[in-house]
Order: sequence, then structure tokens, then C-alpha cells
Amino acid sequence: MANSTALNAARRTADLTALASGARPDVIVVGGGITGAGIALDAASRGLTVALVEKHDLAFGTSRWSSKLVHGGLRYLATGNVGIARRSAVERGILMTRNAPHLVRAMPQLVPLLGSMGRGKRALVRFGFLAGDGLRKLAGTSSATLPRSRRIGPQRAVAMAPTVRQDGLDGGLLAYDGQLIDDARLVAAVARTAAQHGARILTHVAADQVTGTSVRLIDQRSGESLDCSARAVVNATGVWAGEVDNSITLRPSRGTHLVFDAAALGNPTAALTIPIPGELNRFVFAMPEQLGRVYLGLTDEDAPGPIPDVPQPTSEEITFLLDTVNTALDATLGPSDVIGAYAGLRPLIDDGTGRTADISRDHAVIESPSGVISVIGGKLTEYRYMAQDVVDRTIELRSLTAGECRTRNLPLVGAPANPGPSVRQTAGLPASLVARYGAEAANVVAAATCERPTDRVAEGIDVIRAEFEYAVTHEGALDIDDILDRRTRIGLVAADRDRVVSVAQEFLA
Repeated sequence: MANSTALNAARRTADLTALASGARPDVIVVGGGITGAGIALDAASRGLTVALVEKHDLAFGTSRWSSKLVHGGLRYLATGNVGIARRSAVERGILMTRNAPHLVRAMPQLVPLLGSMGRGKRALVRFGFLAGDGLRKLAGTSSATLPRSRRIGPQRAVAMAPTVRQDGLDGGLLAYDGQLIDDARLVAAVARTAAQHGARILTHVAADQVTGTSVRLIDQRSGESLDCSARAVVNATGVWAGEVDNSITLRPSRGTHLVFDAAALGNPTAALTIPIPGELNRFVFAMPEQLGRVYLGLTDEDAPGPIPDVPQPTSEEITFLLDTVNTALDATLGPSDVIGAYAGLRPLIDDGTGRTADISRDHAVIESPSGVISVIGGKLTEYRYMAQDVVDRTIELRSLTAGECRTRNLPLVGAPANPGPSVRQTAGLPASLVARYGAEAANVVAAATCERPTDRVAEGIDVIRAEFEYAVTHEGALDIDDILDRRTRIGLVAADRDRVVSVAQEFLA
């Protein structure tokens, strides 16, 4: 069992029982987002014993509310932050070619050249894209993985983004970045790979009374609690870091996305990339996504006050996104076209400066007076690098015996080089299944015990019944929300969610 990638209720019970019986891990990681999962994988793959605890579910917080992009760091280049830009490009290359080639693909980004865009702005975008090409080369990522940027004609621009404004359209500038099939799927893959290396992954377990060497764990399902000691405790709770360690001050910033039926934008194949009027280097993206949807984002607004479990978009943000995208469209999108929306909070380090859009996306590792080691700030693209930094620091601070970091070349579950047991050919399987599971896709169907495993869960939703079962038997889903809101993203559209709740219930019975 220890080296299986399968996360489920039985394994969770066994892991909790082991901790209750006095098993003392080297490291307890608090927080099951991309950062916590990354730390658990890095530590476990170096031979350390690890337990990760998460109050809710994997990717419950910020990690499921991103733009699903693995950024090359172009924005940071423009603000003069060359270090973070270069690092982002390196990490993007590692994800796309080694860690998770099955979960990240090259996404074309199209900036339409409209009459409203002056020569200066065009030159700036073109220069930015060329700089992005340079970053890609510097990071050692080939143009076969990420094609180089170029200019395209009006016809090709319309073919890629059919609803783009055609009056005065002078073609477009095209560049490529990395796009995740889904951010929550990446978190699940990282956590399962950590489990493959012996980490105990415990969701729906809250951490209380956290010190540098101990945690009280509360099982959110049974209500039972147990005291657990470790040689190091790492706080990777993102925007909630200050609740675990009150010496930390963050400045959360809210990023909001709207969800559309892809048909409302003519089923685009490129992310329509629209400069925000009056801003030098900020864009709004309308990105084609899985399940026949387009996500439109992204805002960057101060979000002071208590941290909600599930942040909500404001009406101002919704208006801003619609107004901006409509500057580049022939047919106006209105509030009635919005079929879903989501908001996430970035855990930015409070540096006392002006707008959150200008705050550095760097991370920091700090040891609090209580001995808790916290990681704050950072961004999804750099999760692996951040984890390496945190584990290096933890080993040093606690004099742990561990191997060198291995994650640069470590394929995640589902990558062609890490298919897990009994991998089969993916030929003949639904493309959507392969896009979400990679080399594991055949296993999803083969492992199913349900009736009609390859039937869709509902008309017009390209998720099959076997995926719901696999979420429960292999991906640690313990309730309906885990299945619908994180292992699949059906829950982003309330009407779709309602249609499949009873199907999800069937697999939890």
C-alpha cells in the first residue's frame, strides 16, 4: 500500500491510525494546495517521512482558482524582475517536458491588431513577445514545445478567435505560453506522486495548536483529535498562513475569472489577449478550456479583511472584465452570457507599496518564534522551486538527514514515464479522458467496477462515469464537492452541477 499512488478513504484511515499509534514523521506539512503538495513530494522523494494535512480537500483554496496558466514570466520581465522571469521560464519548461507533459500544453495567445491600438503599443507588445522568445531559449525550452511568436494575418486571426472585431483588424500578434488542463488536477497529481514516495496525504483533517514540532490533528469527518509530533512543521496554507502563525502579515489580492460557454465566443482555439486600456503591461485573457468552456480573467484587486473559504467576485470586477473583452469583440458579451464565475486570493507578501498588481510575486521562507517554518508568497508556476527551497531550509534548520532534491526530473503520476501499474494504450479512449489523465487514462477505465463506465455522467458533459469512481478510489475524493468542484470542474457551472449531483452520490454510497 505504501508505494501505491491511490488515495482513498481506506488509505486515509490507515494513515491516521499509524499517526495515532505514535508514528513520528520528519515533516508535517499543513496545507494541501500546490505549495504544500509540492513540499510533501520534494521531502518524501528525498527519503524523509512526511505527513500532509489539509482541513478541506486538495486544491481547496487558491490552487483551484488560478488562470490555469504555467507562465513564462513575461510580466515580471516588464517590471524589471529578471530573476523571477527567468525562473518562471525554467520551471515552465520543467513542467512541460519532464514533470507533467500530460497536463500542460502550449496555448496560443492572440493579441488582435485593432485600429484602437496605436503603433507604440503594437511595438511594445511585439517587443514583449520577442523577449518572451528569448526567455524561452534561455530556459532551454525548444520551439517544438513552445512555438516562437509571430505575426499573423486577419484571416488566421479570425479563424483562431471567431468573435474578434473584424472592422479595422490588421491581423494579430501570436505568442505561446503553457496552459494546464486544470490546476486542481496538477495538485492531485503532485499529492499522489508524494504518496507514491510514502507520504501520508490526509485531507479533511484540520491542524490546531501548531508549534515547531507538534500539531493537534482534528479529523473533520469523525470529530476525533490526536496530538502528533514531528521534527519539523511547515506552514504552507497560503492566504491563511497568518491563522497558523500570527506573526505573519499578508496582503491578499483577488483575481476573478468569468466562465462562458465556448460557443458564445465561437469556440476559439487561441486565448484572445486584450490589453487593459491605460495599463502598460496588463492584459485580460479569454482562454479556451476543458468541458467546452472559456475562462475570462483576470483582475488584481486588494482584498483586505477576514479570509473567506470561497472568495466571491464583485460586480465591479465582472463589469470590468466584460467591458475590457468587449473592446475587442464584434458581438457584445453581457452578464447573461456568464454561466459561472470564480475568484481566488493571491497570498502576496505585504511590502507596504501601492497596488497589489505591482507587488512582487516572489516567495519567502521564514521561521517564526514558535519554530514553525512558513512559506509565503510565490506563484503556481514556481511551486517546485519553492518546495525545493522550503525543504532545503527545513533540512538545514532541523539538521535532518536527507538526499538531494530530485524533483527537477521526477515525472508525476500520469506522465508517460510514471504510468503506475498496469498501464495500457490510450488509443481509442476519449480525448478528454487522455487530456485529464495522460498515461493513466486506460487505467481509469480498467479500474472501474461501476455499470456503464464509459457513459458520460450527463448529456453534453464529456466526463465519464469511470472518472467519478476513480476520483473516489484513486484521487482521495471523500464527498460530492471533492468530485464535482475539484477532481472535475463540472461544479463551476451551477446548472451542470445540479444535473450530476445524483451521479456523484452513487459513487459515495
